Amino acid sequence: MPRRFRVLLALLLVHLLAACGTTVRRDTAPLTFVVVRHAEKATDDPENPGLSAAGRARATALAERLRDTPLVATYATEFRRTQQTAQPAAALHGVPVQAYFARGPAAEVAAQWRQAHDAGTVLVVGHSNTVPDLVAALCACATVPMDDTEYDRISIVRFAADGRASLEVQRYGASSRP
Repeated sequence: MPRRFRVLLALLLVHLLAACGTTVRRDTAPLTFVVVRHAEKATDDPENPGLSAAGRARATALAERLRDTPLVATYATEFRRTQQTAQPAAALHGVPVQAYFARGPAAEVAAQWRQAHDAGTVLVVGHSNTVPDLVAALCACATVPMDDTEYDRISIVRFAADGRASLEVQRYGASSRP
């Protein structure tokens, strides 16, 4: 065996052994779901309204609130108002808004999201009659119903390293930085 080949082989083995002894550091954020109802809707279309001016301001405030978070995915139902609520945050982070069926079983949808994501922040935009069930399915905890006039609830479900979930409920507005 030529000397040059033996030297290269020895160097390769040294690098391989060094790699085996190196611990891989994982700099990923823990898994967090941010679940909100769509922002205030306009009266432009009774079937599928978009956002009002106040709703657009609230969607912008939501994006600002999430500016420094590691947003890895955004989900919104197939309706204009949820898509428009999610769009500013999604655009800020360069992720698409993925549609999910509004009337789908909350437990199944939550299980799919949990399987699809293991780290980072996931934004979910739903409706007053779906958000509480989605949050409950994600955290396996009790939630309170949402009134049809409530637009400022933000439910944050965080998963610890052992898989246990915790829920924090906050308020956010269009005119203040939360």
